[in-house]
Amino acid sequence: MTSLPEKTQMLDDLFSRSRLLPLLNIERLEDVLPLADALADGGVTTLEVTLRTALGIDAIALLRAERPALTVGAGTVLGADQFAAVLAAGAQFVVTPGCTDELLQCGIDGPVPLLPGIATASELMAGYRLGYRRFKLFPAHILGGPGLLKAFSGPFKDVRFCPTGGVSQENLAAYLALSNVMAVGGSWVAPAELIAGGRWAEITALARAAGQIGSA
Repeated sequence: MTSLPEKTQMLDDLFSRSRLLPLLNIERLEDVLPLADALADGGVTTLEVTLRTALGIDAIALLRAERPALTVGAGTVLGADQFAAVLAAGAQFVVTPGCTDELLQCGIDGPVPLLPGIATASELMAGYRLGYRRFKLFPAHILGGPGLLKAFSGPFKDVRFCPTGGVSQENLAAYLALSNVMAVGGSWVAPAELIAGGRWAEITALARAAGQIGSA
């Protein structure tokens, strides 16, 4: 069984290659491959497909089958049944909006890294006690954004975060400048209106622009 420290290293390796994690809400299965290709053309090869729509699991399976060079994770996983389903579809990491005892145990027992969502120091400490050192901060901007992350860096010196929720092109640089931010997530790179209109070149441009901020 892969240990939590090993899974932490897997996340670090993953996000050292790409500090941008687009959150993809799939409304039509036919959009999945052109969307992934548009993001890859912009330099983004790590994707989080959310379960906010009924097509999330099918989209993960399609990407794993047809675009094996990409790294595909599952987001908005709410319970053990969904955790098992995304693993069966081939998800390479799992992201949750919050943390429960059930999900934290799934992350310990499962073969892929879990990035549990937290909003408070107490939630962070519940995961920390079990060995987790990498977390999603959600909803990041409403909770305090970069200021909260700076505050967390004091007592939790070995913890790093992927903030999502309110992160945008405008504030991206402020998040990425923090030493305890390993990556940022958001849907602004692939907005619903561009996906619905098949405006793939515009999505490529957004991904490329965000990547330039991340490498600055």
